[in-house]
Amino acid sequence: MYRYDEFDHGFVRARIAEFRDQVARRLSGELTEDEFKPLRLMNGVYLQLHAYMLRIAIPYGMLSSRQLRKLAHIGRAYDRDYGHFTTRQNLQFNWIKLEDMPAILDELAAVEMHAIQTSGNCIRNVTADHFAGAAADEVADPRPYAEILRQWSSLHPEFSFLPRKFKLAVTGAPNDRAAIQVHDIGLEVKRNEAGALGFAVWVGGGQGRTPMIAKKLRDFLPEKDLLAYCETILRVYNLEGRRDNKYKARIKILVHEMGEAKITQAVEAEFAQLSGTSLTLPAADVARIAAYFAPPDFATLPAISDSYEAAKRNDRAFARFAARNVHPHKIPGYGIVTISLKPIGAPPGDASAAQMEAIADLAERYSFDEIRVSHEQNLVLAHVRLDDVPAVHAGLERAGLATPNAGLVTDIIACPGMDYCSLATARSIPIAQRLSERFADLDRQHDVGDLKIKISGCINACGHHHVGHIGILGVDRRGEEFYQLTLGGSGDENCSIGEIVGRGFSSAKIVDAVETVVETYLGVRTSPAETFLQAYRRVGEAPFRDSLYVRADAD
Repeated sequence: MYRYDEFDHGFVRARIAEFRDQVARRLSGELTEDEFKPLRLMNGVYLQLHAYMLRIAIPYGMLSSRQLRKLAHIGRAYDRDYGHFTTRQNLQFNWIKLEDMPAILDELAAVEMHAIQTSGNCIRNVTADHFAGAAADEVADPRPYAEILRQWSSLHPEFSFLPRKFKLAVTGAPNDRAAIQVHDIGLEVKRNEAGALGFAVWVGGGQGRTPMIAKKLRDFLPEKDLLAYCETILRVYNLEGRRDNKYKARIKILVHEMGEAKITQAVEAEFAQLSGTSLTLPAADVARIAAYFAPPDFATLPAISDSYEAAKRNDRAFARFAARNVHPHKIPGYGIVTISLKPIGAPPGDASAAQMEAIADLAERYSFDEIRVSHEQNLVLAHVRLDDVPAVHAGLERAGLATPNAGLVTDIIACPGMDYCSLATARSIPIAQRLSERFADLDRQHDVGDLKIKISGCINACGHHHVGHIGILGVDRRGEEFYQLTLGGSGDENCSIGEIVGRGFSSAKIVDAVETVVETYLGVRTSPAETFLQAYRRVGEAPFRDSLYVRADAD
């Protein structure tokens, strides 16, 4: 993974010293909260319902064991002994005292971490496929390009005060695990017919109150033009994006209002005008950054591990874990292990300090000292020998982290909702907990199969409900919490926005409504091999809507 150079160290320390003074002035009353707000947001500090929240950047979701141990220490020493992993591959601490913020940023800097550009109208944390560098379907590792974009975008003078926040995601495989089509800029690393590397470029995706799927502006952009083309897109957005209405300020609105043809024309015209004067990405710099992500020293192993296969035969719990949480690796004899942060009845995405330390120990011993954060609020050990997976599973069991539900109905994404967030209009976490308890039976989960439930506590859609196979949006209705269902969404390469189905449901009835949807799916599917999404796209919303109305009317 990328290591800080002298400039990085100096810059981060200087920013901490500056913020330490700003915090002192706020605590003394010299700065009002309104005056302090833009300063704290530049350092990833939010004022939530009950306390200040610190959002820590985890570029493209990569952590070392040392960094994860530091996060565990911060959770134990400064918070309430846990942290919350987000859909942006970041980590949030929800109960931090303002006077402790500079000390925490100092602690983060000691392990090459910070909270810069995790908030504000700037380019946010660049995200990537959490299986990067390991996936069997990968064309090329996207992390070097994500790191190049991170360096280029950090405090870029032209793009530090955009009309609204701006998000980039990169995937290196045709099977999209980074949700690139619901980002402001989404990039798919690919090869052209000559074998040269480049990018398909998607622009104008996003969720929130106006969900939209991005438009593909380029099917193949040469590697050398990556930064120049992204700069061009951002220039057009910075010039043409609305600043009079924050609800219409995202680039997705600009793309929608201009239309695909006109936005493409504007970007290409600007790109042609800048040709030769803007930044061309030198091959030597690509190679230099890529060297930080060189493959680890993989052993030569047989593709089939006798001990791994024996463990599956002899231990039903392990067999279930292997079936759902171990994924194909491009190197024979290795697997990718997903650590579910969705134990039954627990808040999705939370990990205690002790659990973070346990994962750090397992990564150090069994996975080349690497941990990944997924946008699905889970953690990943990307390079585990199949021979070692039983030992990893045993370690996860001891830590309460061996839930074998990756991709199943209880692997729920949820934002913090009204338990923490000042923008939320309804609770997300209790709904997720009750759903996981309703579907706790593993036999039932496996019978249902692949199913992604995503929950947001407000229209801002931090829980990605628009692209859930079943999406749940919490809204306030005359002082009561109600929940709107959407069906058929997907954030992968076949991206779709879910359709609103049925009336809103009260907090008391939303779990029953989801169960009705699941039971309807089981009734209409052609075989257990037909997934929920496949069945929904085949039959449409009608049988689901009819089932929901029948049950609602009966109640």
